[in-house]
Amino acid sequence: MNKLYFGDNLDVLREYVADQSADLIYLDPPFNSKADYNLLFRSPEGAASGAQALAFEDTWKWGEAADRAFREVVEAGGTPARLLGSLRTWLRESDTMAYLAMMTARLTELHRVLKDTGSLYLHCDPSASHYLKLMLDAIFGATGFKGELIWKRTNARGTRGKWPALHDVLLFYTKSSTFTFNPQTGPADPNKLPHTLITGFDGKKYQTFELTGPGVTRDGDSGLPWRGFNPGSFGRHWGQSERQREALDMAGLIHWPADGGFPRRRADEPFDPSNRTVTIGDVWTDIDRLNQTAKERLGYPTQKPLALLERIIRASSTPDSLVLDPFCGCGTTVHAAQSLGRNWLGIDVTHYAVTLIQTRLGKAFPDLIIDIDGRPQDFESAQALAERNKYQFQWWACDLIGAQRFRDRKKGADGGVDGEILFLNGPRGVGRIIISVKGGRTVGVDAVRELRAVVDQQGADMGVLICLADPTGPMRTAALSAGQVKTAHGEFQRLQIAPLRDLFEGRRPRLPVSAPADLLRPPPKRKTTGGDKQLRFKFTFEGQSYAPPPVEDGVVVDPKLAIG
Repeated sequence: MNKLYFGDNLDVLREYVADQSADLIYLDPPFNSKADYNLLFRSPEGAASGAQALAFEDTWKWGEAADRAFREVVEAGGTPARLLGSLRTWLRESDTMAYLAMMTARLTELHRVLKDTGSLYLHCDPSASHYLKLMLDAIFGATGFKGELIWKRTNARGTRGKWPALHDVLLFYTKSSTFTFNPQTGPADPNKLPHTLITGFDGKKYQTFELTGPGVTRDGDSGLPWRGFNPGSFGRHWGQSERQREALDMAGLIHWPADGGFPRRRADEPFDPSNRTVTIGDVWTDIDRLNQTAKERLGYPTQKPLALLERIIRASSTPDSLVLDPFCGCGTTVHAAQSLGRNWLGIDVTHYAVTLIQTRLGKAFPDLIIDIDGRPQDFESAQALAERNKYQFQWWACDLIGAQRFRDRKKGADGGVDGEILFLNGPRGVGRIIISVKGGRTVGVDAVRELRAVVDQQGADMGVLICLADPTGPMRTAALSAGQVKTAHGEFQRLQIAPLRDLFEGRRPRLPVSAPADLLRPPPKRKTTGGDKQLRFKFTFEGQSYAPPPVEDGVVVDPKLAIG
């Protein structure tokens, strides 16, 4: 309960999640969109865990992981195996076939861990929904399909020769005919008035409703004609007894249309469009996507709004239910589950995502204790991560010393930069520390020399080398030879080595105080007032007085100087 797993969701589901343990599963897997979000990397197991290529570099390729997933599904037999085998005869070893093989293996495990009374929502887009629905039908059975929800997530901006793509699809499945569902309501569109309004004797508008229900009945007087109106003639029956209908009519609560149409029940109170609610159906247009200025936006490429997940969780779970998200990304599902009093379990293959979720939940729920499984807790487990996935090892190691990972670079040559730390450096503006991570079992002096070259080339203030292997004497000598650097926080060794063994034992590199991320954003351009051409302040650093930052046409020229 309330646990995050750092790892491949297929492995985690098989090893740690029990049969029939989840009440609600929401998954927002990669869409096979061929988009490159430039955030996460391919992570082959040994060569790479193809499964995780996929979290943000959403281009699937047929390879060892996809072939293994295909063989596992086929060997398990059953309808999913026959369907997947048939699709392969048509799709061959294509990117789409790789996507389907990987997803089928995971959907099969999710069916296993879902309770018989549970529900599953699969979030996808039209490029994949038809394939995924076929596979879900094969796994859950055709009767397991309970609906296709349409979420209009954006507005049209341009056609580019085709209809603009405005919506995502959520496929709703259950494991049996007994499942939790709580109808949801929301504010009605004030521009769309109901066609069933009437004007009462007092001149006010009133809503009207059916007096009948579907189906013909011969029990009691609900199936008998009343005042010349027979609901059985069109397959319906009265929803009240004759005595109740007479009482409603005496109270003026039955509307008799002037054209002789069927009588209707009149509302007790006048119609108020501002308080009108409607039952939410399978087309959702009232939840906007997160724009660039949304307060809950975290900068995560595929982040979904909290309101979307809160609606799903309210509809298909109850307090104390267990909500599972196997592709939990930036943690919107677990955040919504926590705020609504549900238990939750999240899985993600990237250390960045798990750390982001931990930070997000810590801010929203300061007293929440979060259990994270799969993170290295000692040198041996760190070594195993480095051997399994060098890119996730780099991200994890950067996080150990509070460095920002380079989220905007593609997998491949990184120029010797795996992360950075920014800090306020007085009148010098923003200081920068370059982080290089080496996860090999051996490391030599060349790693220090390469880091020094990068620091010099990029004009950084300092550099830190995090290494799995213990540093050699020549490495320490080379680091010392780089000398000291003077900052607003004092003097520091310009190049420092941080062996992982030291970090686990609490010995950390000595670095300037880093500033919170929000302090390091460039400030908004500030215009002067009253014709002023200078900001009226001065500051002193190390005994020397400094003038305000330069201003041209009322705008601060150098934001870094403004921060200083």
